Amino acid sequence: MMTQENGTILKGIGGFYYVRTQSGLVECKARGRFRRTAQKPVIGDHVRIERQEDGTGYILSIEPRSSELMRPSVANVDQLVVVCSAAPPKTELLLIDKVTAIAAHKGIDVLIVINKCDLDAGDRLYEIYTQAGFPVFRTSAATGDGINQLRDALRGRVSAFAGNSGVGKSSLLNSIDPQFQMETGAISQKTAHGRHTTRHVELVELEGGGLVADTPGFSAFSTEQMDLVRKDDLQYAFREFAPYLNGCRFNNCAHVCEKGCAVLAAVAAGNISPERHESYCRLYDSVRQIKEWELK
Repeated sequence: MMTQENGTILKGIGGFYYVRTQSGLVECKARGRFRRTAQKPVIGDHVRIERQEDGTGYILSIEPRSSELMRPSVANVDQLVVVCSAAPPKTELLLIDKVTAIAAHKGIDVLIVINKCDLDAGDRLYEIYTQAGFPVFRTSAATGDGINQLRDALRGRVSAFAGNSGVGKSSLLNSIDPQFQMETGAISQKTAHGRHTTRHVELVELEGGGLVADTPGFSAFSTEQMDLVRKDDLQYAFREFAPYLNGCRFNNCAHVCEKGCAVLAAVAAGNISPERHESYCRLYDSVRQIKEWELK
């Protein structure tokens, strides 16, 4: 007898979706109607399925999404874990700030994780992002420092990890929960870059509760999604700007070089880090040329 139940898509490979339900993991296909609609099932979707007599199922419908990331396609993410490092290959601040801006624009919480702290504690990274109001964790996949605290922060939430290649993201995930068992890539001595080892996006259930997705590196993650942030909205994606946005002399202040800008005054006073403001200016310049029709 066929039955219907609700579940969450944990993995999708070759047209098959693996849906976690109260009765277990069900291998499903999407009904043909999804080929005629713009919305396709993605990892993290909450779905209604029809289970067949042989134990497989069909996805009937997709519930409204609370959030959605593109490249990789992951839905209903609660928090984005941005893994960075001050040790080689050192993470470029602009990449961190681009990803945090995307997350803010999409209403997704952010955790900053400074990994490889056994090699470099990343004091300036810690100062910049704690001042900006982000929860910041210092970890070392090599020594285990900070792993328990980070694991606690993941409990009960749907989290996606992002970071530049070689930052130790896969090793960090392996330390959080051995069931990840991800292949880790060695750092190239010649280029000081890591080889990214993630092959597909999958939500993994943590032993202590919560779901975690490993995602591709910053460059693949950020390009298209940044284009969706309008120049007038970018100021709201930098959380530390909020107390100053109503204090500018001009209503249409871009917070780049204008006279009477309260944000620039806050930078000069040390209340906003110059590095974060520089990232804002570079991102503003990249999105200000985007036309409204390109966002449709």
